[in-house]
Amino acid sequence: MVLLLAVAAGLIVANLYYAQTLVGPISRATGLSAGAAGLIVTLTQIGYTLGLLFIVPLGDVLENRRLVIGALLLTAIALFTAAFSTSGWVFLAAALAIGLGSVAAQILVPFAAHLTREATRGQVVGKVVSGLLLGIMLARPVASLVADASNWHVVFGGAAVLILVLAAVLRVKLPQRVPESALPYARLIGSLWTLFKATPVLRRRAAYQAGLFGAFSLFWTVTPMMLSGPQFQLSQTGIAIFALVGMAGAIASPIAGRLADAGKTLPATGVALLLGVSAFALPLLIPGSRDVALAVLVIASIILDMGVAASLVLGQRAIFSMAPEVRSRLNALYLALFFAGGALGSALGGWVFATYGWHTVLLAGMAFPALGLGLWLSELRPVALAETSK
Repeated sequence: MVLLLAVAAGLIVANLYYAQTLVGPISRATGLSAGAAGLIVTLTQIGYTLGLLFIVPLGDVLENRRLVIGALLLTAIALFTAAFSTSGWVFLAAALAIGLGSVAAQILVPFAAHLTREATRGQVVGKVVSGLLLGIMLARPVASLVADASNWHVVFGGAAVLILVLAAVLRVKLPQRVPESALPYARLIGSLWTLFKATPVLRRRAAYQAGLFGAFSLFWTVTPMMLSGPQFQLSQTGIAIFALVGMAGAIASPIAGRLADAGKTLPATGVALLLGVSAFALPLLIPGSRDVALAVLVIASIILDMGVAASLVLGQRAIFSMAPEVRSRLNALYLALFFAGGALGSALGGWVFATYGWHTVLLAGMAFPALGLGLWLSELRPVALAETSK
């Protein structure tokens, strides 16, 4: 069941990222300007954030399997619409809907937590999140390779078929889970604000991940455009290979899960944030020839993916240790908050790159995890004082 949930989460969340390495071809085919190209990724993330806030909380009151299947059908329709789009605005509307339906992945992650014991919850969540992250990381190279062999329309049409097949498999294999709560929808959504105010660990974990995910989205929105530009002149296949190497960062997920189970969440978080800062510092500090610059970018992508993966698992492990009856809502808030950071990162990245260039993009990317690191230091200080007073 854990393997099924991991594969399903990866296939679903991949839909959010197919467009990242295809921003150039999609914008040219649909008539979007360079400044508006960032909206392709941004609107998908906005749709995902809205789904997290208004669909995922239903996992605390509705039968989970039915909710997942409904969200997958919405995703398949949106993917087919994107596949046949010739207008920029139609594609952007489809991108918003793709994000909205892809929140099915975040109904499955708390589902995995419900199936496990407290002592091993971090490891199980880490395995499912590893599948999710592999989906994110494979989406980019797969999209580039398919687009190179055919065109970007095939990428989205093929994804729609995959989601329909997945919906059929989950309908058969996924056990039913009927929550005990019977809150009306209005009260359910209204309780999100109460939970946000009453859960400081949620606010802190969301802030850490917003910084890292903002940097991640900025990096993967701008870097494919940089790689296809005059300095590197990579084809879609070359960009695919570059993105494929970044998959190595997924190894951080199960490691972070074990560290969280062992009570090492705080130091592991600091390492994750430092990795995020380092990923943008390296290309700034190590200039060189085309080959050297490309190698540094590869290393930076792996480091950044490791930081994002580790912080995500650490945050979800902390949240899933709380009351089971509010787990879906807490997870929804956590992801919505940091995906808002991701949407900001992708929108800012496209604009900064078009207006100020690559070096300013690196400085902007570094700022996101650096702010999170400052917040982490404020958490570390009371712990250090408590240890000193013993």
